[in-house]
Amino acid sequence: MKISLLGYMGSGKSSLAKLLAAHLELPLLDLDHLIEEECGQSVSELIFNRGELFFRQKEREILLDILQKPDFVLALGGGTPCYYDNMDQVNRSSISIYLERSIQDLYDVLAKDRRERPLIAHLADQDLKEFIAKHLFERREFYEKAIFKISQKQKDEEERLHSILNYLK
Repeated sequence: MKISLLGYMGSGKSSLAKLLAAHLELPLLDLDHLIEEECGQSVSELIFNRGELFFRQKEREILLDILQKPDFVLALGGGTPCYYDNMDQVNRSSISIYLERSIQDLYDVLAKDRRERPLIAHLADQDLKEFIAKHLFERREFYEKAIFKISQKQKDEEERLHSILNYLK
């Protein structure tokens, strides 16, 4: 079984992928971590040093390689579905699950750990919410292509995990 989790940063992709992979006894893959391992730099360093185009090309290359593997739970990067035909490839090769969260929920999560996220580390509180809203608006059409969606009302990880498991039955 191949499962790909997608959603905006702070939506819980990595933590839920970890729970799901353990529960289903499948390999856990995190696209950003795999890119960092292959390139020897963090995502933010790659973008700063090599540019976003290089990063998106490397992301695409590694994604297509992963999608050839037999079984996995994959946490995509927040922007991965929005470039090339990545979302179509993900849907063709795996069960895609969109972890939808409200702007306020995302803000609450991201405001606490923004220092660890270079894309938003420089933003003031009042600008962060607007930044999230703008990105969600731009990315929603790609996220909405997912095969299954976990509602923003389900905030508890266990509840979200059980929704996915029920869907997979």
